[in-house]
Formats: sequence, structure tokens, C-alpha cells
Amino acid sequence: MPEKFVINGGKPLNGQVNISGSKNSAVAVIPAALLVDGWCRIENVPNISDVKVLLEIIEKLGAEVEYEAPGTIKINASNVNLHTATYEMVKHLRASYYLIGALLGRFNIAEVDFPGGCDFGFRPIDQHIKGLEALGAKIDVEHGLIKAKADKLEGNQIYLDVVSVGATINLMLAAVKAKGTTTIENAAKEPHVVDTANFLNAMGANIKGAGTDIIKVKGVEKLPGGATHCIIPDQIEAGTFMIAAAATEGDVVVRNIIPKHMESLSAKLN
Repeated sequence: MPEKFVINGGKPLNGQVNISGSKNSAVAVIPAALLVDGWCRIENVPNISDVKVLLEIIEKLGAEVEYEAPGTIKINASNVNLHTATYEMVKHLRASYYLIGALLGRFNIAEVDFPGGCDFGFRPIDQHIKGLEALGAKIDVEHGLIKAKADKLEGNQIYLDVVSVGATINLMLAAVKAKGTTTIENAAKEPHVVDTANFLNAMGANIKGAGTDIIKVKGVEKLPGGATHCIIPDQIEAGTFMIAAAATEGDVVVRNIIPKHMESLSAKLN
């Protein structure tokens, strides 16, 4: 990476741009594929380092990964037999905590080193731990290694003290095959939470309420099979181009977006 970017501005931006798949969605959907035996086909996957690192990690855990076409991957987790993701595996991945929920949901045990990736300050995972413990997991943190283990996971009512996208998704992953019903209150409502829930439901999960502040997950004994899923467009990338076009008094067509996901920004720009 360069140490700095030099931008010679003062020119309006003009033209068209296609928005990539959502990074925040992709890094949750890919671990979710570990919960099912069989092939999952995921489309509109962004070509970014986090995705590449995550795919390398799940391959090391035993998954098969095939690149079917640009932006389309296939994952088969049938032969995944490891429940540990070491620091060397996750040190460049901020969203490594999703492996905890996915591996715990699959094996009732997970050992994942503390998330790495971009240094935007300390990222607490206390709400993740609180929720997983409510599902019956015993959590130990030793020198940055998060160890989670449960005799069996059982549904429970969980109230998140702060709204957390990461904790909401992680608890959905862990609760999918837990016995009984899990209710997540004060849940995050972001589009990538909904996208992950839609993918899990396509594989046979029973999740209702994603996109609202109360999500209910009725545990299933087994996810019956893989699914084909298209990652939603990246609203942050889309918003960046929208703002850049407005700031430079340009004329830009931003393609491959879901307008509803952009409503708050569109209203502000208007």
C-alpha cells in the first residue's frame, strides 16, 4: 500500500460506475456457509483482500472453494473438521469473530484468535460473549485467543446492551442449530444483517424479524442443503461515489444499488 495518496482535484466527476457487492455482507455470508454440508453458490462477491483472506481461512479449515466466474464462488464445507483459527490465519481479518459463531454452531466448540485487520481502535466483543454465554457456551479469553465451548446450545432471550451488527450476526450464526428459540432484542437492522439472515434461511434456517430490532431464530436440527445467494450491493461504496459526485458538481450514474438502502443519504443530499 502507498504511504499516501496525492489527489489533484478541482475537476467534476462524470460517467458511470458499477457498485461492488457489500464487504460487510460477504464477510458474514462466507462463514455462514460453514454451517451446512454441501455446495453453496455465492454471487456478487467483492474482489477485496478481506474476502480472499477469509476464503483462505475456510480452506485451511477443510472447505472446498471454487471460483466459478468473476464475482461468483462456490463453497463446500462437507469436509470441514477443524474448529481453530489461529492468529496467523486471522491477523489480517477484522471480521474473524464471525468464525466463532459459525464454528460454534457447527461443532459446539470454536477457538478463534482476536480479530485483526484495520486499526480503527479497539473493537470490543463483550456483546458477542454475553450472547454466546446466554446460549450455553462457556467462553474463555487467553492471550487474545477466544475459546468457546458448549455441551449443547440452547435458545434464549438475549438483550444487546448496545446495538451491534457483529454481535447480532454472530448470535444468528450460533443460534441457527441451537435447540429452541433464540430472541435477540435491540438487534442491529443494517442491510447486511438482513442479507445474512436471507442466506441462512435459504439453506433451511428459521429466522424472522431481520431488519427490525427483534430477531427470532427457531433452531433447526440440521440445515438440509446449500443455497445460491447474491450479495447485496455495498451501500458504503455507493454512498462514497454519490457524495463525490455531489462535492465536485459532477454528473455520475451509480449502478447496481438498492435505492432503499440509500434513502437516508439520498434524503441528506437532496
